[in-house]
Amino acid sequence: MLAAAALALVGDGRLSLDAPLSGRPFTLRQLLQHTAGLPDYGGLAAYHEAVARGDLPWSAGELWRRVGADRLLFDPGQGWAYSNVGYLLVRRLIEETAGEDIGAALHRMVCDPLGVPGVKLAREPRDLSTTAWGNAAGYHPAWVYHGLLVGTPTEAARFLDGLLTGRLLRPAQLQAMLESRTVGGAQEGRPWRAPAYGLGLMTDVVPPRGRAIGHSGAGPGSVAAAFHFPDLDPPHTTAAFAPVGDVGTVERTVLGLP
Repeated sequence: MLAAAALALVGDGRLSLDAPLSGRPFTLRQLLQHTAGLPDYGGLAAYHEAVARGDLPWSAGELWRRVGADRLLFDPGQGWAYSNVGYLLVRRLIEETAGEDIGAALHRMVCDPLGVPGVKLAREPRDLSTTAWGNAAGYHPAWVYHGLLVGTPTEAARFLDGLLTGRLLRPAQLQAMLESRTVGGAQEGRPWRAPAYGLGLMTDVVPPRGRAIGHSGAGPGSVAAAFHFPDLDPPHTTAAFAPVGDVGTVERTVLGLP
């Protein structure tokens, strides 16, 4: 959804996809495709320990320092490394350009146009307590620095279907979103054979459904996956959420695989 909002701003001429960002050596396209070279916080033991203790989230500045985000893993465009730190920068860029906080910006630019006005940005632990699986552990959603959205599988499928069938972005921006680079081979326990990454989108070809375009996500206590299948007749979009830790189980459910 962050990628969709950023590309909507590109389509309106308010952001550039390929100009270096102010004071940075990488572009918006590279942030969206995880080719900017930024590290991530998912591999930090201190991050997982702080979450497990129930600590309050670090400030963005402390996160930046702990991750060592001033030291790129590789020159921009010369590699691929998944980075939520990069998407924190995307969030900030959207907020600065739109002149509003990310929750309001996403609703105005993405959620409302695609018919999912019930999707909400979780800001405090209590915002997760009324979800299907609750929040007994008191997880603080601000640990997800680019933002944590709350909604239903139906809303996730409706959003993705509208996005990928051209009901939000201009054709040039949707085409850019779908241009992907291969990022690896088959992964144990997961259904992907030759996974690739576009701008905010995972892609692969998985029999019997053919092309699968969407995204998976895992967090404390749950997994979500939503994918669009343009090769089916008719094309359709499927989403599933589950209170498990195994991403592959939910991905296989969405793909209709055993």
